[in-house]
Amino acid sequence: MLATQVRHEPLPMARRNSRLGRSARIGAAFVAVFCSATLISGGSHAAMAPDTIEISNFSFGPAVLTVPAGTTVTWVNEDEEPHTVVESNTLFKSHALDTGDKFSFTFTTPGTYEYFCTIHAHMVGKVVVQ
Repeated sequence: MLATQVRHEPLPMARRNSRLGRSARIGAAFVAVFCSATLISGGSHAAMAPDTIEISNFSFGPAVLTVPAGTTVTWVNEDEEPHTVVESNTLFKSHALDTGDKFSFTFTTPGTYEYFCTIHAHMVGKVVVQ
């Protein structure tokens, strides 16, 4: 039986470094594109308008929003399930919001307004009007 012997020589340092550099550049480009896409698509609360409450993952975010009197607050349903927004004393009450639907209410009087989802009662939030 014939045996073939293959000798592996290490790559010269310059070739190894250029491969590492290329990999690092590709990785950095991937991270930059991913982060940009996340911000553009609204994948974070930071991208939401300051007077907007996002309904996502069966929760209201932010859970507590503080605004000055006269502010119109908008709730946006980003879940695939319908949700409602109902103030505890029924000062305001939305219809069932499907994915992408919005509901707005203008707060004219200072106070604390607690609200919940009538479909999923564990979902609660609060608007503090100053």
